[in-house]
Amino acid sequence: MNEPKSERIYFAYGPTTLYACQYDQRFSYYAYVPKSYSEGKGHRYSLAVVVHGTERAAATYRDEFADFSEETNTIIVAPLFPAGITEPRELSSYKFVDFGGIRFDLILLAMIDEVCGTYGLADKRFLLHGFSGGGHFVHRFYYLHPEKLLGVSIGAPGFITYLDETRPWYAGISDFEQRFGMRLPIEEMRRVPVQMVIGGEDLETWEINQKDSPLWLEGLDAYGQTRIERLRGLLDNYQNNGIDVRYDEVPGVSHEGIKILEPVKAFFKDALAARSLEGDVSSCNPN
Repeated sequence: MNEPKSERIYFAYGPTTLYACQYDQRFSYYAYVPKSYSEGKGHRYSLAVVVHGTERAAATYRDEFADFSEETNTIIVAPLFPAGITEPRELSSYKFVDFGGIRFDLILLAMIDEVCGTYGLADKRFLLHGFSGGGHFVHRFYYLHPEKLLGVSIGAPGFITYLDETRPWYAGISDFEQRFGMRLPIEEMRRVPVQMVIGGEDLETWEINQKDSPLWLEGLDAYGQTRIERLRGLLDNYQNNGIDVRYDEVPGVSHEGIKILEPVKAFFKDALAARSLEGDVSSCNPN
């Protein structure tokens, strides 16, 4: 039988409520904390972040990883980036990491700090997956913070930032240093396990080829019209830059994020196993 939790965390294990991020309370996050969690026992826990798409189904993605959480002693964080943040009814600002004066990557890192502080995780590195709009976010986050990641799983983004020195952000990286005040950390990126994952029938093009959209940039369709073509283009792009990639194309699946999660969980397990072999797994030491 699990020992009683303190009042401080009594309602913060299993599937948690939605917590406002203290760094910026416009944003919030769900979590799933393994039922084995107990203060002061020296249990070892990992951390995984799952980023929603345009539909904002953060709680659904959190719940889909509950089994993974229990099996691997991994705390799941599912951030919620509401629509309409930078202007009324806008849907996509978070996908581009830096948009409308907001650094969404820093907001996520603040959430991670909160969770690690609450549950006593000494190692703040984490696994990261996002599908569709979440796939937009996670691969751009990877360019900025590879040292924070145990592995990154890029799921079916439509607008992709290629490692292309001839095009500006967010179609390429020609102005990356000017925009972010740092050089692209390519050596650190090469050390992070990378997965690309997509449904084998993900062939819809209407949403990702609207050239009259204010979000459209020249070069976003340089590798093709479909998400599959563009993701395969990113695969070649990464490999040409010395980044190893595990590529999973799930047969019979269209643009359906829930249906590609099994290979994501398998990738996460492999990344955790590799870290365990290095003897680098965080202990839980709550304050």
